[in-house]
Amino acid sequence: MSKNRRPVNILLIEDNPGDVRLTQEAFKEGDMNVNLSVVMDGVEALEYLNKEGRFVDSITPDLILLDLNLPKKDGREVLEVIKKDERLMCIPVVVLTTSGAEQDISNSYRLHANCYLNKPIEFDKFFDLIQKVEEFWLSTTVLPTMIN
Repeated sequence: MSKNRRPVNILLIEDNPGDVRLTQEAFKEGDMNVNLSVVMDGVEALEYLNKEGRFVDSITPDLILLDLNLPKKDGREVLEVIKKDERLMCIPVVVLTTSGAEQDISNSYRLHANCYLNKPIEFDKFFDLIQKVEEFWLSTTVLPTMIN
């Protein structure tokens, strides 16, 4: 696929500005036409997904990248809300976190995460991981078409 196709809308739910910047750069370098929206905490994430407040005109994402350790509302809570909401439950959620705890992994899948990835600490490995996410989720799989 190329950058000529319709943009793939991705919501990144991440509170670390460095990880946000790296993710943005990795998608810019990729082959896909990506529209990356960013929210910094769990409350903003749910407002964005529910088109509330300043997010009234938000675009329903085709894919969500979710950190677990978020301020205000934890990523685990956000995942649970997403997967229980009939409007949102079909959106693939990739948990992208530093936690390698078995309990976090098990709980994420129990809450119907579509994928669980550990964020590498090294810049190059993080960049490569985002490129692999792009390749798999945006080139290999078929995502559901969401209606705004």
